[in-house]
This record gives sequence, C-alpha cells and structure tokens, in this order.
Amino acid sequence: MHASKWGRLVRGFIGRPRSASSWTPVCLQRPQHTVTCHTSAGSVDPDELRRFQSLAGKWWDDHGEFAALHALNDLRVPFIRDNLMNVHRTRVPGKPLGGIRILDVGCGGGLLTEPLGRLGANVLGIDPVADSIGTAKLHSSIDPDLRNRVRYRACTLEDLSAEREGGGQEEQGLAQFDAVVASEVVEHLADLETFGLCCNHVLKPGGSLFITTINKTKLSYALGIVAAEQLLRIVPSGTHDWEKFISPVELERLLESNGFSVGSVRGMLYNPVSGVWCWTDSTAINYALHAVKVRDDPEAHQAEDRGPRHPLPEGHVEAAHS
Repeated sequence: MHASKWGRLVRGFIGRPRSASSWTPVCLQRPQHTVTCHTSAGSVDPDELRRFQSLAGKWWDDHGEFAALHALNDLRVPFIRDNLMNVHRTRVPGKPLGGIRILDVGCGGGLLTEPLGRLGANVLGIDPVADSIGTAKLHSSIDPDLRNRVRYRACTLEDLSAEREGGGQEEQGLAQFDAVVASEVVEHLADLETFGLCCNHVLKPGGSLFITTINKTKLSYALGIVAAEQLLRIVPSGTHDWEKFISPVELERLLESNGFSVGSVRGMLYNPVSGVWCWTDSTAINYALHAVKVRDDPEAHQAEDRGPRHPLPEGHVEAAHS
C-alpha cells in the first residue's frame, strides 16, 4: 500500500516516462536566417522506442501508468484554453477554441489532443512512436465530434519544420499553427535550443507556446531520480536525466533568445491520495508556462543579451492570463 501511494506520488511529480521523442535535433542554417530543423540519424534511443511501443496500448487506462497525465488535464486544458481565448477574440458558440490551429508535440495516445479538439480547435498530434499514434487514431475515431478536428501523424517537430521550409502545400498548411503544445516533453529533449527554434518556425506571428515540465531542483531530483528509480524502483533506472530538467528562469531565457516572450509561469502539485492536481505558489517541482512568438527571426538576435528581461526567481509565480 505504501509503495503504491509512493508510486502515484512520484509519477505525479515526474510526469510521463522518458519519451522516445527525446531526439537529438540538428539545426541547419540557411540564408536570410531561415532555419530548417532535421532529426539526426539514430537520434531516437531504441530502448525508449521499445518502452513506449510496449505502453502504446495503455494510454487510455486512466488507472494505469498514465493516470497522472489523465488527471493533469484538469489544469493544462483550462490553462491553454483561457490563454488562447485572450489572444483570439473570435467566438464560436459552444466551441471556445473554434478556428484555432494547434500542434500537440509528443502527443502519445492523444490524452491532451482530444479535449482540445472538443473545445473546437483543429489539432494535429505528432509523436515519433507509430504505435502510440495508432492508438490515438483508433481512440479518436469513435467520437464523431473529433473526426474533422483531430488528426495524427507519426513524425517529429523537425519533420514539420522541414516540410514548411520545403514549400508546397505545407507552406500554408500543416506547418502554420496558432499554438504549439509540449506537455511533459521538454525534460526528455537533448537539444532545447533547436526545440525553441523549430517552435518559432512552425508558429504564426503572435502564436502561443504552452509547456508543462519539471523544474531542476533538489526536490525534483530526490523524488524523480532517487526515490522513483533508485529506492522504490517504480520507474526503470535511467528513465529521467536530471541534467535535462530545466528551471523556469532558464526556460524563459532560452525561449526569449528564440523569439518568444514569456507571459505566465504557474506551479503545479499532484496529490497522490486524491489523484488530483492543483495550482500552487511554488514551481519547485512541476510548472506550466505560456509564451508568445514575437519575432520571426530569432537567429538574428541571438548575439544580443540572452538573459530574460524580467528574470523569475525560483519558486516565483506570475499571474496567469485570465
């Protein structure tokens, strides 16, 4: 019983297991500061790919390995909805996100993709694990309300960025989004600089970027690495790399250097007894961030001051847009 509660606690704090989307991107510079992002050969860890292939059929078990992610929708869906409604003033009755195009990066089985589609958004979910995309397609196919709003592809963010750069129908189609969502993804990436560049590349001017992730603190190390992997062995050893965790201050600095302005950062906390997430004043473990694209040409400005205009001290929370 004790181990079970600890398991829910740790899974809630650390989010999903290390994803096969932890690719090592290579960013190729082109003239006029145009950036194309490509995935390097062998960048997807075969062990991680096999792990997520084995879990591909379990995404919609809300009492299984992804229980905490199901519960996280109670926070992340309203967070995305409310911020987008502030930016996009058009309203569709009963569909507050009607007409908004969203890219869900590392979508897994579609746990976040579907509720965004039900709010009226046109959502493309992408993930490098084909089996997870198969699960997502199958699950969404039974809901007629999603058939014209939700689509899935087994690919990476770099793939879409490359398609946009290649021109053709993608130039004005799939790779032009009003928002990009990366929930429980960035802590698995090998190159956040390229992630920021590619997010900028696929977003429209003024587009929103939403991230939920894990802070890089002693507490997150104790719970996510020591307790989960080494002591309780709830999560396989090596599932997370604490060095890839990132603080809100560092993430804001990185995003601002890639053409974004961070608007809000909010702390999140999971209650393992009730299985419920709540907002908190502390960002010491998990946090959600909203940023807006303000520049099309981040590379031209990266020689400038890379620090955030208004650094966020650790644990500080800015008021969310409402």
